[in-house]
Amino acid sequence: MKKLLAFTLALLLLLSLAACGGTKPPAPEAPAAYESYQEPPASPPELELTVLRVGMECGYAPFNWTQMDDSNGAVRLSDGTYAGGYDVEIAKRVAEVLGLELEIQKVDWEGLPPSLTSDRIDAIIAGMTDNADRRLTLSFSNRYYTSDLVLVVQKDGAYANATSLADFKDAIVTGQLGTLHYGFIDQIDGVKKADPMQDFITMISALSTGRIDAYVSERPGAISAQITNPELSYISFEGNAGFDYDAGEASISIGVRQSDEDLRQALNYALAQISDDERQTFMENALRNQPLVAE
Repeated sequence: MKKLLAFTLALLLLLSLAACGGTKPPAPEAPAAYESYQEPPASPPELELTVLRVGMECGYAPFNWTQMDDSNGAVRLSDGTYAGGYDVEIAKRVAEVLGLELEIQKVDWEGLPPSLTSDRIDAIIAGMTDNADRRLTLSFSNRYYTSDLVLVVQKDGAYANATSLADFKDAIVTGQLGTLHYGFIDQIDGVKKADPMQDFITMISALSTGRIDAYVSERPGAISAQITNPELSYISFEGNAGFDYDAGEASISIGVRQSDEDLRQALNYALAQISDDERQTFMENALRNQPLVAE
C-alpha cells in the first residue's frame, strides 16, 4: 500500500510539473486607455529638469516641418536648420508656461519612442496618437488636437469624385509606416493595400507619379499636401461613408515616459492654459506658413 501511494504521488507530481512546463505565461496587457480628458492639476508639479527636450520628425506639415531660417518663430535644430509648424508652437507654449528652455530634436518617426525611453528626449510632440500598443511603453497627456481621417488623391485622377470608401475598391492605397492610418485601410472592401511608406513626402511622390491611388491622412496634413502640390486633392466622407473610428483615434497627445508622471501632469496643466482659439490660430498659421517645397 505504501509503495502504491508513493507511486501515485510521484505520478501526480510529474503530471503537475509537465503541465507547468507546457504553460506559457500570459502576454502583458496594455494599460487601460486614459480618459479623453483628465482634470489638470491646479498648479504644475515641481520638475527637476530645466530644459524640455522635444522630439518630432520635422517632416509632417502642417504639424511639423524643416525650414532653412527662423522665420515665423521656427526653432533652431542641432544641424543648423529650423523646425516649424503646429507642434512647434505647442511645444513653445508648453515650455513657456512651465518656465523651461525648449530644445527640439529631429528624429525619424519610428525612432521617436526609442529616443524617449532611452532618455534622449523628454517628450514626443509630433502628431502622435495615444493607443494601446504605445501605452505598453509610453504615457500620454490630454489631447492637444483632434481632426478627422481623409484620403488624399490626384485632383484629376480616377478617384477625384469618390464619396465613400466603397468607391476605392481596387484602388492602391497606403499609409505611413508605424501609424494608425495604415491599419484603417483594411476597412476598404476590395482595396489593394500597398506596403506602408516611410513618410508623407514619399507618399506624396508616389501619388503624384501614379504608383498609388491614395493615402490615408488627417485633414490638416491633406490640406497641407494640397497647398504644396496643387495636382492633389483629398476626399472627406459624410455620415457612415468613411472610416470607422472614435475621436481618440483622430486625436494627438504628448508622449512621455511612464515613469515621468510629474511631467505628464505638468504638461496637462500647460495644455489647459492654451485656449481653443489659440490652438486654432496655431493651425491656421501653420497652414499659411509651411514651406511650399519640402526641405
